[in-house]
Amino acid sequence: MNSKNNNKKLRESFEQAANIYQQARPDYPDQMFDDLIHTANLNPGDHLLEVGCATGKATLPLAKRGFKITCVELGAELVTIARQNLVGMDVDIINGSFEDWQSEAENGFDLVFAATAWKWVNPEVRYIKAGQVLRPGGHLAFWNADHVFPDDGDPFFREIQTVYYEIGEGKSVENNDWPRPGQLHEQKDEIEKSGLFEVVHIRHFDWEHIYHVDEYIKLLETFSGHILMDEWKRDKLFNEIRVRLNSRPEKSVRRHWGAVLHVARRKD
Repeated sequence: MNSKNNNKKLRESFEQAANIYQQARPDYPDQMFDDLIHTANLNPGDHLLEVGCATGKATLPLAKRGFKITCVELGAELVTIARQNLVGMDVDIINGSFEDWQSEAENGFDLVFAATAWKWVNPEVRYIKAGQVLRPGGHLAFWNADHVFPDDGDPFFREIQTVYYEIGEGKSVENNDWPRPGQLHEQKDEIEKSGLFEVVHIRHFDWEHIYHVDEYIKLLETFSGHILMDEWKRDKLFNEIRVRLNSRPEKSVRRHWGAVLHVARRKD
């Protein structure tokens, strides 16, 4: 399968996790939203466009802060659940791809943002499209929630790699597959290469969450790579995870999350 088709398959796989996504995926830190609002000089009532809202993990905190939000989400199941999660908020959710969507409010948005979704949007289109729908001086912001590995982190993740290798899904030692907090990839060069945006702010955030056995399995069931695994691989992996975590006194795992908030201003 070529990389373009594979990316499409990965991008569409989240539909299969729609019913557990909101509960299983981590909440982003409040401090990150405060930092974004301050940097982009946003005020309640401003109109934001979210690319790929999934079930509303990032939408809800911003809607609660008084912003009007339009979301464009590819997955129909995700849209249904997002609408339930955002009842009573000033949020409009459109089912479709950002690449194909046509805005009725050309140059009308104060911010375009994407939470763990920007990487799924066609790189040849995303900056052009964001620039078209933003008002002059408007901002683009995006971040991913990724696994980071502090020196004092839980040893479980390196220990379980033996099982991932057995099923042919192991992490490489190279490629920065084991980033420490603060070491996640920054996309400043990519943003500025578009010629459409000027990077005004990049900041790393990290936080920790403790997952009990079933919570951790649920989390893995929302990751595209695990969703698309052969069933025998997933069964072997999840069984081994259950055995290992249940043998711990606390029956849980401590997972460290990291995110790099990128904020850029539209060039006029």
